[in-house]
Amino acid sequence: MKNYYSKNLSAERLHLCYKISSDRIKQYQEEEIRTVLDRTNPNDFVLDLGCGYGRVFKHLLKKTQNVYGVDISFDNLYYARNEYLESASHNLIQMNAVKLGFLSDTFDLVFCIQNGISAFKEEPKALITESIRVTKPGGRVLFSSYSSKIWAARLEWFQAQAEYGLLGEIDYNLTGNGVIICKDGFKATTFNASDFEQLTQIFDKEVKI
Repeated sequence: MKNYYSKNLSAERLHLCYKISSDRIKQYQEEEIRTVLDRTNPNDFVLDLGCGYGRVFKHLLKKTQNVYGVDISFDNLYYARNEYLESASHNLIQMNAVKLGFLSDTFDLVFCIQNGISAFKEEPKALITESIRVTKPGGRVLFSSYSSKIWAARLEWFQAQAEYGLLGEIDYNLTGNGVIICKDGFKATTFNASDFEQLTQIFDKEVKI
């Protein structure tokens, strides 16, 4: 279901989604943020794909002021600006991640974490291709998805979201093997190491998984 997040799970609702995550999921999310920060230098130009309400964006501002966040949801961007990013609001832009309005070779680092490669519901190769296009030669593009090792914690988190009315009821007959399906049509998939290896074979770039 395309644009599910922008229509049903944005702004305050998306913020609540992360607030109710378990300690195990929070640990996973914090490690993702740490990975991005460790690869960010003070003068880097950084692009946050699917920046949401600014969850990662706000941390990046401590490393560099050249941070740009794009999201298809205006509600997310408005919420981010009013909550804690007003000083950087001019760098929050409503934009589709596969149709970026930036010149080629603009950013030192482009990242799409928290399973955005699945959540965006865009063609993965197109998403990676566009990310590479706007990245400078020698720059980095980061993608992340969920490990199968936290399947139980991830499913528990989605169960909590459903209980809070943030998602539809989970269809347990169809849910499993990394895929979560709700009765309202929502579907969350993942990309494992083999998926990323197969996906990136077409790119003449150094790939680390």
